[in-house]
Order: sequence, then C-alpha cells, then structure tokens
Amino acid sequence: IILVSSSHNDRDQSLFISTDEGATFQKQPITFFVETLLFHPKEEDKVLAYTKEGKVYVSVDLGKKWILLQERVSKDHIFWAVAGVDGDPDLVHMEIQDPSGGYRYITCQIQNCSDKTMTVQFAVGTDRDSLTVQDDYIFLQTTSANRSKYYVSYRRNGFAQMKLPKYALPKDLQIISTDENQVFVAVQEWYQTDTYNLYQSDPQGVYYSILLENVRSTKQPEENVLIDILEVRGVKGVFLANQKIDGKVTTLITYNKGRDWDFLNPPDIDMNGKPTNCKPPDCYLHLHLRWADNPYVSGTVHTKDTAPGLIMGAGNLGSQLVEYKEEMYITSDCGNTWRQVFEEEHHILYLDHGGVIVAIKDTSIPLKILKFSIDEGQTWSTHNFTSTSVFVDGLLSEPGDETLVMTVFGHISYRSDWELVKVDFRPSFPRECTDDDYESWELTNLQGDRCIMGQQRSFRKRKISSWCIKGRSFTSALTSKVCECVNSDFLCDYGFERSAPLKSESSKCFADFWFNPEAPPEDCVLGQAYTSSTGYRKVVSNVCEGGVDLQQNLAQHMCPLIAPKGLQISIREESLALKPGEDITFIVRQEQGDILNTKYQVDLGDGFKAIYVNLTMTGEPIRHRYENPGIYRVSVKAENVAGHDEAVVFVQVNSPLQALNLEVVPVVGRNQEVNLTAIILPKNPNLTVFYWWIGNNLQPLLTLDNFLVTKFAETGDVRVTVQASCGSSMLQESKVVHVFDHFHVLPLKFTKHLDMYNPDIPEWREDVGRVVTRLLAKETNIPEETLMTVVKPGLPTSADLHVLLPANQPKRKRSVTSDKRIAAIKQALNAHNISFFLRGGYRVLVTLADSDSDSQRIGGGSGYWAIVVLFVICLVAVGAFILYKFKRQ
Repeated sequence: IILVSSSHNDRDQSLFISTDEGATFQKQPITFFVETLLFHPKEEDKVLAYTKEGKVYVSVDLGKKWILLQERVSKDHIFWAVAGVDGDPDLVHMEIQDPSGGYRYITCQIQNCSDKTMTVQFAVGTDRDSLTVQDDYIFLQTTSANRSKYYVSYRRNGFAQMKLPKYALPKDLQIISTDENQVFVAVQEWYQTDTYNLYQSDPQGVYYSILLENVRSTKQPEENVLIDILEVRGVKGVFLANQKIDGKVTTLITYNKGRDWDFLNPPDIDMNGKPTNCKPPDCYLHLHLRWADNPYVSGTVHTKDTAPGLIMGAGNLGSQLVEYKEEMYITSDCGNTWRQVFEEEHHILYLDHGGVIVAIKDTSIPLKILKFSIDEGQTWSTHNFTSTSVFVDGLLSEPGDETLVMTVFGHISYRSDWELVKVDFRPSFPRECTDDDYESWELTNLQGDRCIMGQQRSFRKRKISSWCIKGRSFTSALTSKVCECVNSDFLCDYGFERSAPLKSESSKCFADFWFNPEAPPEDCVLGQAYTSSTGYRKVVSNVCEGGVDLQQNLAQHMCPLIAPKGLQISIREESLALKPGEDITFIVRQEQGDILNTKYQVDLGDGFKAIYVNLTMTGEPIRHRYENPGIYRVSVKAENVAGHDEAVVFVQVNSPLQALNLEVVPVVGRNQEVNLTAIILPKNPNLTVFYWWIGNNLQPLLTLDNFLVTKFAETGDVRVTVQASCGSSMLQESKVVHVFDHFHVLPLKFTKHLDMYNPDIPEWREDVGRVVTRLLAKETNIPEETLMTVVKPGLPTSADLHVLLPANQPKRKRSVTSDKRIAAIKQALNAHNISFFLRGGYRVLVTLADSDSDSQRIGGGSGYWAIVVLFVICLVAVGAFILYKFKRQ
C-alpha cells in the first residue's frame, strides 16, 4: 500500500508505504510532487509516478527509491506492458512531447529510457492525448488539413489505418470496448453534435461496420465525453444503449453484439402492484446509463460478472427517457422481464455473487437505514447500520465475489472525519448452499430465441426459497450447446450496410456507393490471392456451426499489380519553412497500390536525386539539409508497370528577418496617393509576406511586394503598421502619418559634401531633417511645429520642406500670412543663411532645389474650385430658364 501525503508544501512531499496490508506505515520522503501512481499489473513492487511537471519516475522497490524515467510525458497516456502481448514485462508505452512541440509514441524499458535507448514506434508525430494501449490493441490519431486519421496496431504488429466508411469524416472517436478480439468504437461523424455512431471491427481492429446510429453523448469537464452505452457484465454480447433521435432518447438492448437492437419491455405492474398501463409500441422502459462521478458508488445501471442476468438500473416508463425520473428497476433474466423496486435512485452493491443485493438511497440527507434483498429484488428488508445518521459517501465490499461483508463510509457532519461502518451479513445465513438449492434458467432474447451468439446457454441461480450462502466455489455457467448458423449470426461487412426501410429485406446487406466489392484490397501483393466479400461476415466470437453460411460463395482472385495511388510527402518537423543549414526530414507514404514492385524517384530540388525501392514499406525517412536560401521543389514519383503517382511539396529556405523599416512621408494631403514602403534585411524576394494595418482597421491588407499605394480620406493623425513575415520569423514597424487639407512643399538640396557622409539609414535622415527644421525656425521666427523637413532615401541627398498651417489658421481661404512665411523661408534659403557642419569641418549649405519655381500647394483648392463649378452650373441653369420664358412670350 502506498499513500501520498497531501502537504501543500511542494518541498516536503512524502509517501507512506506499508508492506503488511496497512498494519504499519513507513514515511519515505521524495523530491517530486506525485499526481498519479501507476502500479505494475503483475509485479506489485514496480510503480510509475507521474508529476505535475509531466515527468515520470519509476521505482522497483515499492517506492523506496525513484529514478527519473522520462520527461514531457502526456498525463494519462502511460501504460505498462500487457501480459501475453508485450514480450518484456518491464516495457512502458508513453506519449511524449518532442523538442519541436510535436508528440510521439515511444516505448522503453524501465531500466534505461534515455533518448538513445527508447524506441519511436510510429514514424510521424501524433495528436496530443491520442495514445491508448488496451489489451491486444494500440490506438493513435493524426490530424492534418483538418482531417483526422486513426491508426491501430494489433498484437504489436505494424500500424494500419482504421477503415471507417469513406464519408464518415469523424470529428471524434472513442474506444468503447476491446474484449474478445474485436473493437467497439463510438464515432462522432461530421454532421453530429451530441450523438455518436457505434461501430464494430474485425479481429485486427482495421475494418469497421456500423451497428447503431445516434447514440447519445454528454460532454464532461476537461473535454471528457461520456457515451450512453453499457456492456452488461456476466453475459457476453449484451449491451445497453441510449439512442437520441429528434431530441427523443430511448433505451435499446442487444444480445448479439449490436447486430440487432430492441426496446426494453416494460413491467405490467409497478412496485405497489398497480397496473403501469405502459404498452408497446407507445411505451417502453428506459434507463439512465450514466457513470457515477464518485468511484465508491455504483452508476445508474449495475451489473456483475459473477451475477449473470442480474441488471439493476434507474429510469422511467414512457415514450422516452426523462432526466428527472430515476425509479429503480431490476431484471434477473438479462432484460427479458423487469420489475420496479424503488421510486427513487439507490446506490447498489452485489454481495455473494448477487445472492445479496444491498441498496442505499442516493440522497443529500443523512441516513442510518439500508435495504437488502436475498431473492433478486422480489422482497426487501431494512437494516439499521448505525445508530447515528450519516451522510453516505460510498459503499465497499471486501475482496472476493463471494464476500458477505461490506463497509458503509461517510461523515456525520461536513466538518467531521470519516465514519466507517462494517456490515456483516454472514450471521443471517445458517448454511452453505448445496446443489438442491439451485435452479437453472436459459438465456433468451426478447423474441424468445435461445440460440444467441451461436449457442444455447443456461445458467444456475439460487432458488428464492433457499436461505444459504453461495460461497467461493459457486459458478454461474451451467451448460452451453452450439447451434446451427442462421442469418442473424452474420452482420454486414466493411463497405456494406443493411437496408432499413423494408422489413422483408432487413437482413440483406448492400454495398455503399463508394465501395467496390470486386476491387482488390489496398494491401494486396502481386502473386498473392484475395477473397472478395459477399457483404457478410460472422459476428466475432459467435460460435455457430453449419447451417446458413452467408460467406460460402466467396470468390478467390489473384492480386494484380496495382498502380501506386495516394502518394504523400510529409515533414517530420511539420514545417515547410526552415533556415539555411537546418535539418529537414521527409517521410513518404502511399495509401494504395503495390509497394514491392514500385520504384520511387526522389528529387529534393537542389541537385540531390535518388531512386529508392520499398521506400513506403520500410518507412525510412529521408534526411537533408539546404545550405542556401530559396524555394525548393521536392518531388517523389512512384512508378511501376501498372502506372505512376507523384507527390510534390515546396520548401522555403530563408534567413530570419533581422530588420524592418517603414518608409513613409510623414505629411500627406487628404485623398492624395502616398507610397508606403517596407525595407527589410536581409532581402528575401518572393518569400516575404507583408501585412498592412491602416488606422484602426483590424483587417490587414496583404501584399507580396514591399510597398503599398493608398489614400487617406480623412484629416488627422493616422497610424500605419506593417508586419513582415518570412518563414518562422516576423517583425513589425509602425509610424504616424499626418493628413492635412492645406500645406506647402518646398524642395531642398544640399551641397555635395553631404553625400560622402550619407549612410542612407532612417535615423541619419531623421537627424538631418530635424536640424534643418530647427535652423529654419530660428532664422525666420516661424513656429517649429509648423515646419517639417523630410530627407529622401538615396543619393544625391535631397529633402522636402513641409510648411503647415498654424492650428488656428482658417482652412478654406488662402492666407496672406502663409504667403509671408513662404517668402521668409525662400529669402533665408536664397541668402545661404541655413547651413550646418559635418565631421571634418565641412560646411553643408541648404538651398532651394529650384529657386525660380514657386512652392507646391497641396490641398486647399478643392473646396474653392468646387464652389466655382457649382456657381457656373447654377448660372447656366438660370440663363436657360430665362431664355425659355422669353421664347414662350
């Protein structure tokens, strides 16, 4: 026994270990915080511990010493070896996260699980939380292009893709059962939201046939999904399911692993002996199939392996299941006849192979009475298990199906410790049962058929009149007799479905439109034989012999040479963009066609070419490294005598972006075209995407060019933001543009000495612009905030001086003050009064670029000319009207 301390101090974690069945405990300090413990299924001293940090530790001496086994492991996706399937009992299956962020399925031994010794069992990355190891099967999931594919390995052979109907297009898949060498899965198909379809596989878990549509599902916290389907323990092949159609939930039962489904027959009378007035087909019995949140109480339906035929559940009578009705019903003949026993839901516990049924009401109030029955629920007795009422938290029985000792645990108040009350029913029974105390019953379905799953089965149960203990030696199975095969022993094969509309043809299977029964299977190898399906296959674990054989006309064919089809190239690193010198791994897959007689021509686009044989069969990855930036066309051509197929991917190799600068004129006129230019380093032509945000618009404009021509319709300050994306690197730059209706622009030039010291970078141009603006403002007494000098990129060095209107200046008429400012600026420039010095003593003179030309006037005229045009139009209209009147007179 290992108990984990509940200390809130992560630095003081301990285990309490007992090797004498809890008589004494030894404290064992540990250096990590345990979240879950996973014991070896066969060797009790071997334990795995999972921590909150995703680390897994292993101990081989019941927790006394611990060794770090692996890091970055997915919670609840760690599995010990399965006895009889895995050869090494010390093997551990794990899902881990690799350094690139993807997920891998690996195995390793607990003695050594380093990166060098662990084995990657699946060639490509898997989806997170997709690894499941259960009995003979291992399940994985991969998703690409919003499509999920599911893979299965049977008895540790290679992985094969699970074959669901072609257009199921699953959104989710849940493993229901892997008993008796087959898989039951619930699949949420593309059109479903709160229901799943139930499928059954062949023994290898590869090919799936539909059993039941629209099984209700419920989403739980942490994205867990509960499917309303329950395998009835004790009788193989029996399942209960809740089907939801048009919002109506009904309960169905099957006796042959889902081949046929029926409603539950309602009882004729209720627990008080009154008629239920519930008659099919308008009324049936429906059961809640919920699992209990508390692991120490039963769910809403209770069955047991050693009590075959005994089912007890909560539900209601009616046309559909009602959520708030939880009356208790019981059957002792595996669902043929039902009886009501309670009006409210109870927690159930079976003792002595179902010889004693204990029931405690499911309620939030304290209790001190339990009920029990020794005649399969025909009559009930009460027992005061405590003198003080307690809030019941759970029911436990002692180990062994034959036990008659149970424990009720709970608490007297919400602040009190647990109270454990032991209840021993042994003194109530005077003796052990003998053969004369038993009677037999035969298993039948709701139609009265005795041959179920290919055999007649009879079981024995204690007579109602016998008051004795079944004991350890009791066995429920009595006899079995193999039956001749009939149509109901077969279900539709993969690619086929039953015709539902016509009852007379309900047993016939028809091929789906997308399936060709004559086509060879995808794994067909030249020279080998394959059998085309008749549309039927026997239900797995059905043992019938002789009689009807719906598979008897199977036709044998020789596998032809099949052309390759569905060739795919994937990248292990899952990125088509990489840096020069970075490793890349290509993996080639082929969905259909021959692989043994097919050659694969590989061209990696940079001069590397090779021819491979059996490339897709071995799963051998192709590792490569591109040294130079560029776009490389990677192609694989698969070819044999029957045909060929080709797959192509484009790989971008580019250096990460180092710098981004947004070049934009800071002052522009309203509705004037402006060029926004993004300068990046290093330059990656055709490999960089630019995202442009103008103002507060959340929707960017995308360009492959590094410039954007646009206009601003409103005056004011507008923020322009650009993001440059190249491969996995992205940079951003943002600047503010001032939009005006009126301003003047004066072109400037500099003496040639400035060109020698022009590094042509934004910071230098901004500094030169600021010094020119400051000198002009000082020389002319014009406010500096109304002047802005913008130095242009490139050589020879030149600039534009923007003269803005003062904040209080009228906008719609030409200002005499503005003309005086222009004259003052020109006078200062023409008089060579504006200059500054460079390093080395060189004097740089700033002058007008063309002293004879007038300044450019931006904006301002648009409103004036609009008024003039409008006046002229009105004048013409008035003249035309007067002329018309004059002519009439």
